[in-house]
Amino acid sequence: MSVRPHHHASPSGTESASATPSASAASGESASDVVRWAAFSCVLVPVVLVVFGTSVGGAAVPALGLLAVTAVCRLLLRRSEQSLRAQRTAGNTRPRGRTGARGRATEARRETDASEAAHP
Repeated sequence: MSVRPHHHASPSGTESASATPSASAASGESASDVVRWAAFSCVLVPVVLVVFGTSVGGAAVPALGLLAVTAVCRLLLRRSEQSLRAQRTAGNTRPRGRTGARGRATEARRETDASEAAHP
């Protein structure tokens, strides 16, 4: 179980955190929280369906669907975290632009404009 920082009001009326986690730690906590809640729903939904009269086989179908969606979301969250970590390690903190043809054309146009501005 993770311990979250408590916010206390200071005498000046502003709030301050008693512990300040880094941005990556905060995003890691929120990603793991999402996966944890999704796993909880994978268990809760079939139980509720069975309690309200659905057969066990009928409740298994939504459970498997939720399990598949949860697994894919977890995979995508992990890949996103890894790429963010790699960008920070490389020192590239600028958000990446489009990678499609329109994005490359825009980037090329910016470079051309910059070189023309430097050499009138």
